[in-house]
Amino acid sequence: MSDAAVASSEIEINDALFCKHFKEVCSECDFDGRADNDAVFGFDPLDREGLEVQAATQNKEGDYCCKKHGSANCNQCYGWKKQISKARVAAKKAAKHK
Repeated sequence: MSDAAVASSEIEINDALFCKHFKEVCSECDFDGRADNDAVFGFDPLDREGLEVQAATQNKEGDYCCKKHGSANCNQCYGWKKQISKARVAAKKAAKHK
């Protein structure tokens, strides 16, 4: 896939990357933004569940906003660092129980 095709399938929401289907990991798009998002928020890459974006719309500036609060920087819906932290803890717990 060309760089242009990859870039067109990515969207950025509050500093995190997702596919056009609002998923951090998407088999349909062959997209996995976990390592990039982990790095952006100061984490080492870890095999964890991917995040999904709450319902979103684009404003007239082209920014994605949560439908619930209407904010592009909504830390309640788009608080990725906290959500990534929870996903990392769950992945570590799951690895211990294997």
